Amino acid sequence: MRFTPFLTDLSASVVCEAREIERADRVIRVLAPAGWSDSRVEAWLDWYDQSPDDWPRLEGAPTRTAAAGPPVLDGALDRWAARLAAWGRSTGIFPSAIAADTFASELVASVILGLAAPSSVLMEGARTPPAVEDQPGPTRNATVFDLGDAGVRARFESDTARRRTARVTAHALSGVTRTLRAVTDAVRRCEGPASVCSDPGANPVLGRAALAARRAGADDTAILDAIAGRMFSAPEPEPLKQTRVVAVSDPAAPMDAPLRAAADGCLADDLIVAFSVRDAEAAADLAIAPGCAIALPAVAAALPDMIAGLDALARLWTTALEIEVACGFAPDGRLARRRHAVRPVVLTLVGGLDWLASQADGVINETEFVAASGLLAASASLASSELAETLRPAADWPVAAETILAALAAREARLADLTSDLGRAAALRTAQAHAAASASGRRQCLIATLSADAERDLRLGVAPLSGLEVFQTRDGEIVRRLHPTLAAAIAAQGGDVEGAERWLLGRRTLMDSPALGHAELSAKGFTELELEAVETALTHVERLEDAFSPPTLEAGFIRDVLGIDQETLIQGGLLAQLASPDEIAAATEHVFGHRDLSAWPSTPMRLKTVLTDLDAAAAALVRAAEPSSDVADMTSVELPSRAGIGAAMAMLTQAASEGRRAIRLSRRQAANQPLLLLPDVEPARRAPEPAPSPRPARTERVVERVIERVRTRRKLPDRRKGYIQKAAVGGHKVYIHTGEYEDGELGEIFIDMHKEGAAFRSLMNNFAIAVSIGLQYGVPLDEFVDAFVLTRFEPAGRVTGNDSIGSATSILDYIFRELGVSYLDRHELANADAEPLDADGLGSGKADELVPAARFISKGFARGATPDNLVVLPFGRRTEAPVVSGDHSEADACPACGDFTLQQRGAAWICDTCGIAPQMRG
Repeated sequence: MRFTPFLTDLSASVVCEAREIERADRVIRVLAPAGWSDSRVEAWLDWYDQSPDDWPRLEGAPTRTAAAGPPVLDGALDRWAARLAAWGRSTGIFPSAIAADTFASELVASVILGLAAPSSVLMEGARTPPAVEDQPGPTRNATVFDLGDAGVRARFESDTARRRTARVTAHALSGVTRTLRAVTDAVRRCEGPASVCSDPGANPVLGRAALAARRAGADDTAILDAIAGRMFSAPEPEPLKQTRVVAVSDPAAPMDAPLRAAADGCLADDLIVAFSVRDAEAAADLAIAPGCAIALPAVAAALPDMIAGLDALARLWTTALEIEVACGFAPDGRLARRRHAVRPVVLTLVGGLDWLASQADGVINETEFVAASGLLAASASLASSELAETLRPAADWPVAAETILAALAAREARLADLTSDLGRAAALRTAQAHAAASASGRRQCLIATLSADAERDLRLGVAPLSGLEVFQTRDGEIVRRLHPTLAAAIAAQGGDVEGAERWLLGRRTLMDSPALGHAELSAKGFTELELEAVETALTHVERLEDAFSPPTLEAGFIRDVLGIDQETLIQGGLLAQLASPDEIAAATEHVFGHRDLSAWPSTPMRLKTVLTDLDAAAAALVRAAEPSSDVADMTSVELPSRAGIGAAMAMLTQAASEGRRAIRLSRRQAANQPLLLLPDVEPARRAPEPAPSPRPARTERVVERVIERVRTRRKLPDRRKGYIQKAAVGGHKVYIHTGEYEDGELGEIFIDMHKEGAAFRSLMNNFAIAVSIGLQYGVPLDEFVDAFVLTRFEPAGRVTGNDSIGSATSILDYIFRELGVSYLDRHELANADAEPLDADGLGSGKADELVPAARFISKGFARGATPDNLVVLPFGRRTEAPVVSGDHSEADACPACGDFTLQQRGAAWICDTCGIAPQMRG
C-alpha cells in the first residue's frame, strides 16, 4: 500500500514549545504542541513508556531512524511510527522503504495535529508470528459463554461462584492483615519492659488487638508472629481475566435459566450480556483489538475537506491497526490465535456532541453524526479490502463473510435516506465497501466504531461535553470557564453567554444573595470589617464554610457578638448557626455556581433538551451510530448495592425489549457506610468449665490489676468564673482568659493577641482550644506547664503588666508560668519582685493598700450581690514556716502594749511588738 503525503505539510505549521514535565524520578524537558496541556503531554509519555519496543529482524526491514522534523515528545512519536513502518515493511504491506517512511510521517502528523490517538497495547504476552498464515481453523473466544447450552451454563455458574469467593477472600484477607498490624502496633507503642509489653495479659491494648485478630480469622501462630514484630501485608488481589461475555438468546421468559444465570453473574462481577451469539463474540473480540480514536472537532477545524480527511484518516489508521494486530501481543496463546484469525480493529469517533454543537446554528443534528460514523466505517472496510488484496483475507473470513456482507447491505440502505453531503458520501463509500468485500474479502472480520477509553481520550485532548471546561493557560495556571462549544451554541441561538457563565461559575460575592446577604449578616452583628473579610475569603476558597471560619472571623467576634461558644463552633460549625441548610445551599449556588445548565432559566428553547442532560444527549448519539459498528453499544448500567437477582433480571428483560443488542451490567460496590444495621451488643461467650480438681489450701494473695478508665469529657458550666490577665511580652500584648469549674479548677483558656498577624493569632487560638480540650479530658495542668515552660521563640523578653512574671523566653513560657503560679501555687516559676519594699532597692517602692473586692470579683458574675464593705487585705500571701531559734525562751507581758512579746536581749528587755525597752525592776 502507498500513501500520498496529506497531513505532513499541515503538521509543519503546528507551533511547538518546550515543556518541563515531572516524571516519577525526574523532571524532563520535552517539545510539545503549544495547545497541549501538561497532563496531555504526560499521558503521551506514559503511553510510550508502556508500549512495546521490539523491531523485526527480517531481511529488508527499515532501520531504527526517526522521522525528519522536530523531536516532538523527545522523539517518542517518531520511534513508535518507525517501528510500525518496519513491521509493515517486513510483513509485505509496504512495497518499498519510501512508502514505509511516508506512512510513518503521516501517522506522526495525525497525532501532532490532534486528529487521532491510538489505544494502549500490551508490552508483552503471546503473539502468533506475522508470517504464519495457515491457521488450524477458527477458534472460539474462551470468555464467551452461550448460556443456552446447559454444560456451558454450569461452567459459567461455577466461574461466578469462584469470582464471588475471590472478592470475599480478598476483603477478608485485608481485614485479617489490618488486625495483625494493630497487634504489632500495640507492642511497638507500649512503654515498658519487653516482657510486659508483649504479654496480652499485662498489656490491655495488646489483649484487645489480639482478640480482634482472632475474631477476624487469624490463628494464634500468626498473632504470635505479629507480637514478635513480623509484619503482614495483604497481597494484591490477582486481577481477573477480561470481562466475561454471555449470550442470552431468549430473554423474554422471566424464569428462563440462562437469564437467571446471567443476572446472578452480573451481581458477582462486571458482565456483558449480548442477546445473540454473534454480538457476544464481537464484544469479546473487542477486548483484544487494537484501536484508535479520531477527534471530530479537530478534523473539522484542521482539514479543509472533512469528507476527504475522514477517508484518508480511516485508510491510514486501518493500516496501522492491521500492523499492530500482526506484531502486537495478546494475554495468552488462545487469544493470540483468535486475534490472528479474526484480526479485529477499533476506529471510533469522539467529540461528536462538541462537533454538532459547534455548527453554525448550534442545533444537535444526530443524522450528521450517523453519516460521519458511517463514512468512517465504510472507509475502514475499503482499506481492509485493499489489505486483503495485498496480503490475503483473514483466516476467519469464510465464516464471517455472510454476516458482514449482510450488515454492509443494511447500512447502505439505511444511509441512502440521508440528504446531506456527508450522508451521500457515506452511502457511496458503503456501497463501494460492500462491492470490494464481496470481491476481495476483508483483512478484518471485525471493525468496531464504538469504544470508550478515558486514557486514550485524554491523549487526544477530548473530554465528555459538560458545562464547565477545565483548561491550562499558557503560563501553566489551571482555570475553569464555560465550555467554548456551549458558549458558541448559546450565542448562535441568541442566548445570554455571560448569564450562563455566571450560572456555572457563580458570582464570588454575597451581595444580592438570596440568603446570607449583606443585609441579613449585618442584622446578625456583622460590621463592615467582618463583611470585607468574608468577601476577601470568597475569592479563593471553594466552600462557603471556609469563608465563615475562625481564620477569617476573629474568635472574639464569634464569641462576644454572635454568641457562639467554642464547643458549639467545633461541633456544628459557624455557618450552621447562622442559616438553615436550604439557605446555605442557596447562598452556595449564588457564590460558587451550579453544577450544570439543566436548571438555567434562560436556556434557549432549541437547546433546552440538550443542555438539560448532556450525558443523555451523548448516549443518544452513540445509539444512533450503533448500526455502523460491528460491535454493539455496550453502555454500562450500574445496579444499586442492594439490588438482587430480580432487579438484574428485570433490567436485562427491559434492555432486550428496547431492542438493544448488548448491555454491560455491574452492581455498585458497597460504600463506606454499612448496608446492614446489625446489633452492637455481641452475646457474651461462655468460657469452658474446667474439670473438677482438688481445691488447694486457701492462702491470702496480694493481686495488682491495671484498671483502665475510659476518659470522658468534663464539661464546664455555661456560666463560669475565671479571670483576664493583660500583659506584654517583649512589647507584644497578650490577653489570657481563663474559665474555671465550680471547684476552682482550670478548665479552659483563651489567648488573644489582637495586634499580631492573622496566621499567628489563628495558631494561638487553636493552640488554646487544644489545651482546653486536654484539660477537660483530664490532662493535668502540671503536664502542660512542664512541657511549655522555658520554650524559646520570639517574641520574648521583659514582661510588663503582670505582678508575678517579670520576663519570659516566649509567649508560651509566659502563659504557662502565669497558669502555674495562679492555679498550681508553683511560685518558683514567678520571677518578678518578691517584696515591693525590699531594702535592696529593687522593689517598686510602694506598699500594698486596702483594695475593694470589686477589683477582683466580677459584679456581673455575682449578679450585683457583692457587698460594698468587703475589702481584700494586702497581706494574703503564703505564710512561711517560722524559724525557731535554738535559744527560745518564754516571753513576758509588755507593760506598755500588753502583748506577751517582751523578751530579754542581753542585759535589757525589749518588746518585739512596740519596740519599747522598759526598765525591769524587782
